[in-house]
Amino acid sequence: MRLSSLADYAVVMMTACARHCGGTRINAGQLADETGIPLPTVQKLVSRLSSAGLLRSIRGAGGGFKLARPAAAISLAEIVEAIEGPIAMTSCVEQGRHDCALEGSCSVQPHWPVVNKAVRSALADISLTAIAGPPIPAFSVPAS
Repeated sequence: MRLSSLADYAVVMMTACARHCGGTRINAGQLADETGIPLPTVQKLVSRLSSAGLLRSIRGAGGGFKLARPAAAISLAEIVEAIEGPIAMTSCVEQGRHDCALEGSCSVQPHWPVVNKAVRSALADISLTAIAGPPIPAFSVPAS
């Protein structure tokens, strides 16, 4: 599983906003300069993140963007879903999708919702505060 570039950029942008203590406004140009993300992409992502209730836009002189809630109250799952939509490992669990050749005979399909819930839960357990701070040591995976 790999996030799209847009979802990755959204996480980078949100961490930049969190480092501004959530209360300080930052405009799109500053966000682009600080993160290295192209300005048109920043503008597109700010729109999506605002629509999802993660950023708040302040118009006018001295306007900009800031976190809509404290960084500790925003999860990685919310950021990813704001860009990607609901977290799902396969498309066969989406309502109205009927594009799988195994539909109707697949014994795994009924189990995907449990897997999707576990993945979403893992991402929901990681707050924006955690990823905006110092790096988290990676756990080691035993060799097979």
